[in-house]
Amino acid sequence: MTEVEVKLFDPQTARHSDFIAYHIFVNRIQAEMWPEDPPTELEETIRNLRATPPFVVRRRWVVWHDESIIAYGLASFWHTEDNQHLLWFDIAVLPEWRRRGWAKRLLKLIADIAQQERRRLLMTSTDSAIPAGEAFMRRLGARVGIISRTNQLDLSALKRELLQEWQERAPKAEFVLGLWEGPYPEEELDAVVRLREVMNTEPRDNLEIEDIKWTREQLRQIEASLAEQKTERWTIYVRAKKTGDLAGYTEVFWSAFEPETLYQGDTGVFPQYRGHGLGKWLKAAMLEKVLRDRPQVKRVRTGNANSNAPMLKINYELGFRPYKQWTTWQVELEKVLEYLK
Repeated sequence: MTEVEVKLFDPQTARHSDFIAYHIFVNRIQAEMWPEDPPTELEETIRNLRATPPFVVRRRWVVWHDESIIAYGLASFWHTEDNQHLLWFDIAVLPEWRRRGWAKRLLKLIADIAQQERRRLLMTSTDSAIPAGEAFMRRLGARVGIISRTNQLDLSALKRELLQEWQERAPKAEFVLGLWEGPYPEEELDAVVRLREVMNTEPRDNLEIEDIKWTREQLRQIEASLAEQKTERWTIYVRAKKTGDLAGYTEVFWSAFEPETLYQGDTGVFPQYRGHGLGKWLKAAMLEKVLRDRPQVKRVRTGNANSNAPMLKINYELGFRPYKQWTTWQVELEKVLEYLK
């Protein structure tokens, strides 16, 4: 192996020593981005790399310096009916190796994939704590698509009486809550496909993306991926008694690899059912279950667009506080190719 070399990294064929090098690299990047978090375990790194749903395509390159990885690049896109114009990418370089052209070299490989797959728009996110990412995107001529933040709730500061109040005020004469632990029931799968469309109503700001149209097969593939990662998903839904229709849902994710942190996923209520306090009911019921059944959890993290005022209001009332800010950028492939010249 030459002193510095760029190579594809295929999780399905990588050697154990390759995984160890990748794991060390990932933990260095994670320590910069999430300094308060413990290092990721090797098994978790390997499982996360291998657990990709079949409808998601990922190409990953690493830059080797002798036996160590100093940078990586990722190109990702979905084989679906929607958003066929879009390719998501990520680039990370160790601090001591930045400003040496490695990001540009990895971007060339990512752009090649975009050309091959006829993806005209590239999208990525940068961490406000790492200014090098934003500076790189501005040099590309990228545009801001949306600004969001990770909000965190310290469960020791949670007001239990507020959870009780929100549940007592819930419109229980008109709606009823239900719970799915793990995979969605087969008999509910078509209804869940429709339910998940509620997330197409969340703020997008300037993001040039289309509505996501989920399929039964995609949902099952995601569940298989979660199982491979040893990640548990809980979903609490609310149903209108009169029609039997699902009106909204919230979901959380927990892994034994990170027992003290719970990740809040989607929370959404269809527009025609808003104004009844269903979002508060869903969130309160879920937090009660977490406190009861996952006592080892100390914090809850969630992502919210800065423009999503209704959800931010609920989260702030619960005690969530800003933890980290992200910027999602979008740039035309044509601009990227011009930059690479």
